[in-house]
Amino acid sequence: MGLRLKVEAIQKCISCGAVYPENRVIYSCSKCGSLLEIQIPSIEQINGRELASNWSVREKTIWRFAEVIPVKGRVVSLKEGGTPLYEAEKAAKWAGVGKLYVKFEGLNPTGSFKDRGMSVGVSKALELGKKAVVCASTGNTSSSMAAYAAAAGLKAVVVVPKRGVAAGKLFQTVLHGAKTVQISEGFDKALSSVLSTDAGSDVYILNSVNPWRIEGQKTLAYELWSDLQSTDYCVSVPVGNCGNISAIWKGFKELQSLGLVDNPPRMIGVQAEGASPFVDMVKRGETVLRPVENPSTIASAIRIGRPVNWKKALKAIRESEGLVEKVSDALILEAQRVLAVEVGLGVEPASAASLAGVRKLVEQGDLDKDSCVVCVATGHALKDPNTEIITKYLSKPPKSLREALTSL
Repeated sequence: MGLRLKVEAIQKCISCGAVYPENRVIYSCSKCGSLLEIQIPSIEQINGRELASNWSVREKTIWRFAEVIPVKGRVVSLKEGGTPLYEAEKAAKWAGVGKLYVKFEGLNPTGSFKDRGMSVGVSKALELGKKAVVCASTGNTSSSMAAYAAAAGLKAVVVVPKRGVAAGKLFQTVLHGAKTVQISEGFDKALSSVLSTDAGSDVYILNSVNPWRIEGQKTLAYELWSDLQSTDYCVSVPVGNCGNISAIWKGFKELQSLGLVDNPPRMIGVQAEGASPFVDMVKRGETVLRPVENPSTIASAIRIGRPVNWKKALKAIRESEGLVEKVSDALILEAQRVLAVEVGLGVEPASAASLAGVRKLVEQGDLDKDSCVVCVATGHALKDPNTEIITKYLSKPPKSLREALTSL
């Protein structure tokens, strides 16, 4: 790509503040065990307006924001980012808000938002001299990592549950050449096995516990700021492992540090009712997560009972004075139908949770009806096709073309 960071970065513990060099391979604080965050100490001294002028003329991938993505060396990119932002009037009416936009992450190279973080994470793996990458996944992470590892010439190993991973995502993972380990337990066990296994110095873990992943995902905030030229809206995000909502918030906070944003938007985190440990914690007013041992929801991408990034997500909700909500599978599927039939956007069930959450918050009186909301649609419909919809439709199909046309 020919772009290089002009400033130095550090890794900093979000709890105790311990600081580590940017190229030390570490996934949690060695002093307190908490999560790490990548920071650019000199960001407030950077001329944000000058940067923005440079960004505006570059190709619309995440790497147009290269000065705030702390990677040096070869960039591994499949032209991720620059996803479209749609104004969805019919979805706004259904949800009950004044204006609604959909940021469609399903048009990233492998069909989900994960590509933003994987471009950065795999680039960092090359910079560190790694030979292989590994992750646990509900499907989107593994398919994305497999693709970017292939582009980088790295070996890839993934651990996924035997049940509950959408066939499309598993197909992508295998197609791109990743060695795929299936376990009988769910995602949380898969992740714990990855984090606890001594894979050797040549292997790099690329789950969102790795803070470099967040550096790619934060670019969604930069794109919203660029597209809308304001932050006078709420951002609704499906929440699984809690990495994306915290990444987007980090992006807005950096824009504020650069002097490009005065007031970052309010964040909304949405989970499915059968997998809602984060939402339940916030609603109880607690500061410690109670895991859900057997999470259950049709939205497989957010079927996670022990989200590792919950502390970062809690910070995002509190600092933005945000909202959280959990929604039923039935409401998720209805939101998915609205986006498909009324707007023309095919999203996977987890993506539709962001819209479903907005509707429920409005109905409860927690979100003003004149609000402007950006719903992040995290993945494409083809990532997780609902065969029940096909079966239901084909059970009583039109008997002929004439019948179909006369029923219009």
